[in-house]
Amino acid sequence: MSWDVRTIGEVCTLEKGNIGITKAIDGEYPLVVLGEERKTHNEFHFDDEAVIIPLVSSTGHGHRSMKRIHYQSGKFSVGNILCTVIPKDKSILSAQYLYRYLDLNKETELVSRMKGMANVSLPMKSIAEVEIPIPPIEVQHDIISKFEALEESNNTLQDEQSYQLDLLKKLRQQILQYALQGKLVPQDPNDEPASVLLERIKAEKEKLVREKKIKKEKPLPLIKPEEIPFEIPENWVWCRLGEIVEYTVNKDIHRDFSPETLINYVDIDAIDNQHYKIRESKIKPVGELSSRARRVLKEGFILYSLVRPYLNNIAIIENEKDNYIGSTGFAVFSGIMVDNKYVKYFLLSDYVRKKYLELLSGFNSPSITFDAFNSTIFPLPPLKEQTRIVTKIEQLMKICDELEQSIQQNQKYTHELLQVALKEALQHD
Repeated sequence: MSWDVRTIGEVCTLEKGNIGITKAIDGEYPLVVLGEERKTHNEFHFDDEAVIIPLVSSTGHGHRSMKRIHYQSGKFSVGNILCTVIPKDKSILSAQYLYRYLDLNKETELVSRMKGMANVSLPMKSIAEVEIPIPPIEVQHDIISKFEALEESNNTLQDEQSYQLDLLKKLRQQILQYALQGKLVPQDPNDEPASVLLERIKAEKEKLVREKKIKKEKPLPLIKPEEIPFEIPENWVWCRLGEIVEYTVNKDIHRDFSPETLINYVDIDAIDNQHYKIRESKIKPVGELSSRARRVLKEGFILYSLVRPYLNNIAIIENEKDNYIGSTGFAVFSGIMVDNKYVKYFLLSDYVRKKYLELLSGFNSPSITFDAFNSTIFPLPPLKEQTRIVTKIEQLMKICDELEQSIQQNQKYTHELLQVALKEALQHD
């Protein structure tokens, strides 16, 4: 059985969608838009099987790109920035086959035909010029069946890989929970008890207050038995987070500097919350910054966001810079005689995240108050055990990272193999 090659314009009708997406009225009919999910409209303009192709770039700004094309059947409407392509004779060309072919080859057949500089678009006449291989209709149906079978197998693999990634996420949290409960490394009876460490920390804070290096803070409430969430080893002690940290100084940059002074500013979204590092600071003159730019950033201190949705944004400051300032949306602090990495992992735990989600207050920008942050109860191990815990966490997290990279690489290979298999299904002798 021979294959034919025809242009889309020869075998299909092309019609631009005729409803402005923002003007659509919710109704019973699917409305095809750029996104994957359908909107709805109270009228339908097509009653057929069709391929729907965007007429504008997915990213704009001078870039040619197309995230997806669509297949739709039945009664539906189409946004006016998309083109509906309907086969003229369904005994010659299946809309599903056309969709499969174009979806697989959209980069070479569609994206490559986009035009324009600032506003990139795909002319309908260019879509009409696309040549497609057309096998006999029985072969088209067979190809569609092969595609469906391949995609079903691929979806099964992707589901399994997603499940593995979810298990890894839970494993990371279990590691942190074991760490906070004293179950990750064995206790050493020769370690100085945490109760003694806490007394030394209190003495050091009092010394810093006398030397006017930190401000005297209001007393924190005693820990009530009902506040304690889980058991910890005998040589550990529960305390309040505010008892064991010192905060950075705040600087009124608009008073202390001239408007032209350049500031290395770290805003609330500047943290890479996958690797827990500061991506980069914004170099701006004081005159362009708001009154929120006040926290002085110091090497070795922890930078932690108190604002939702950035509660996972945390970094230990690696290097100081000139006029290094962070937003007041951060707590900037360092542990006193406490391993800052242990504090970091404490704040990354699900125990803390869930606790803070309950404590968020405020309407426009829900956040954790400093009083709530200071009052967070903290499982304090002996100092040497903190170091052992951090070392073990980092060893285990490295293994988790390697497993995650392997799974993600497998996901990439799975996708690439699917594309190869689909393309082979379209080959003919």
